[in-house]
Amino acid sequence: MSSYDVIVIGSGPGGYVSAIRCAQLGLKTAIVEGRETLGGTCLNVGCIPSKALLHASHMLHEAEHNFGAMGLKGKSPSVDWKQMLQYKSDTIETNTKGVEFLMKKNKIDWLKGWGSIPATGQVKVGDEVHETKNIIIATGSDVATLPGVEIDEKVVVSSTGALELGKIPKRLAVIGAGVIGLELGSVYLRLGSEVTVIEYLDAITPGMDAEVQKTFQRTLKKQGFKFIMGAAVQSVSANKTKATVSYKLRKNDAEETLETDTVLVATGRKPYTDGLGLDALGVEMSERGQIKTNAHYATNVEGIYAIGDCIDGPMLAHKAEDEGMACAEGLAGQQPHVNYNVIPGVIYTHPEVSNVGATEQALKDQGVDYKVGKFSFMGNGRAKANFAGEGFVKILADKATDRILGAHIIGPMAGDLIHEICVAMEFGAAAEDLARTCHAHPTYSEAVREAALACGDGPIHS
Repeated sequence: MSSYDVIVIGSGPGGYVSAIRCAQLGLKTAIVEGRETLGGTCLNVGCIPSKALLHASHMLHEAEHNFGAMGLKGKSPSVDWKQMLQYKSDTIETNTKGVEFLMKKNKIDWLKGWGSIPATGQVKVGDEVHETKNIIIATGSDVATLPGVEIDEKVVVSSTGALELGKIPKRLAVIGAGVIGLELGSVYLRLGSEVTVIEYLDAITPGMDAEVQKTFQRTLKKQGFKFIMGAAVQSVSANKTKATVSYKLRKNDAEETLETDTVLVATGRKPYTDGLGLDALGVEMSERGQIKTNAHYATNVEGIYAIGDCIDGPMLAHKAEDEGMACAEGLAGQQPHVNYNVIPGVIYTHPEVSNVGATEQALKDQGVDYKVGKFSFMGNGRAKANFAGEGFVKILADKATDRILGAHIIGPMAGDLIHEICVAMEFGAAAEDLARTCHAHPTYSEAVREAALACGDGPIHS
């Protein structure tokens, strides 16, 4: 029986980052993973492969729509779907092998197999039981579906199946207008599919800034997306070649159907804790199936901790990473802190969408007196030169103190631009601090500075 200071169950972004930080801080560490490769959902069937397909399909879009205007003449490229999937697989392999290298570099043992916790201080993998002072559960999340919708990963698919379809469907129905549905919908739209999104609510990307929601949906419609809003999916019937989605419109209870070749179920994710034995241990769970933890990620059972998608909070890889580091540092005797008010969100469509901090609605609900600084990318020279002038940067600041409370971006490189605002918020900066910081010209980041200027005397280029 081997003995460790820490055993981490799950090797996704939360798990492997936590394991590395534990090892860096001198703790003897092992990581448990039942997949053939490390990296969890994110690297194997989530963030990384979807970004590979988004990148490839965006290159096709540029070739078809913008190359000619730039003087790049010639026949548009054809799509070799098999080769594109191979590119995706190569990308996955590069990243997962990189994580495996990091485990070896940091002398972390990989316990191969699915883990369970037979008793406190013990982790069972296969037939072997390993002793440990601390257990960190980082088992992530799984696909959530709807009643009356059975996923077969061929005609009715989850995000996993959507990453490896046998062919590009002529028609794709997406259930759910959240991040996953719109990203994968964008991939297939660019590759020639007719994409229809069915959403229960009246706005896409629930929880985001209302102005961004409207602008984003309008932009996606121009790209070719079709939307059926306020529709409750009742069932999906499928055979080997096509499917029929039955839904009911909330406004009048009218029942409708949509025939399609493939259905992508993108209705969110749920915590994954199956097989761990948490019930027998008495680990407290929430009504939503999340593991309950305190501010130090400890469960009610001594020596057992949990992080990432299987606990409360947004299901984001980077949130899990921050919690993984904080949990490890706490076990090593440090006093870590995760600022949950400064966790960015990104949608990797084109244009990209990003946000951090409060929305206008949240500030109104809290009774906060705030001001808005907004700048359109049409006023940004670099964006116009690159056919990327759609969208805007919006900064929300406290009216009395000018402290930045939130930011919302739709436009080119929004997922990267949001981070200078994250750093500013982490240090309690005012919009004026951002406005007085020199930004290189010509860059997209100047739009962020202009939005900060708009919180004061006004932007220059608007």
